[in-house]
Amino acid sequence: MFTRHTLLLAIGLPLAATGARAETPNDFLAGFAKEAQSADANFKGFSAQRGEQFFKARHGGEWSCASCHTERPGQIGRHAVTGKRIDALAPQANAERFTSRRQVEKWFKRNCNDVLDRACTAQEKGDVLAYLMTVKP
Repeated sequence: MFTRHTLLLAIGLPLAATGARAETPNDFLAGFAKEAQSADANFKGFSAQRGEQFFKARHGGEWSCASCHTERPGQIGRHAVTGKRIDALAPQANAERFTSRRQVEKWFKRNCNDVLDRACTAQEKGDVLAYLMTVKP
């Protein structure tokens, strides 16, 4: 029979071994900053203003980030083609955003390809996240 202590160890150790903890938007900013510094020795930091401009621009294509996430990313959006509901993107409006490395990498990859027809740079991702962190619900 398991004691309470044994049960806690049996549950807790595997989680600790996998590093299972929610990340924060600031964790992602720090990671993007390291990537940006590696790519450009003149990297000076992220800009929420640049991020907002990037988020709302079409970049020569049909879509912008705002096409689905709206001009107000603290609100619910809709996919531009399917109409599927998209929960608020801004972390202050949706605490689940920017808490999982797997999800963040997946969505930046997919959405950057949709909007830019290429991967986003670390500078672009950091600027967009810096902007999203300023957006209130």
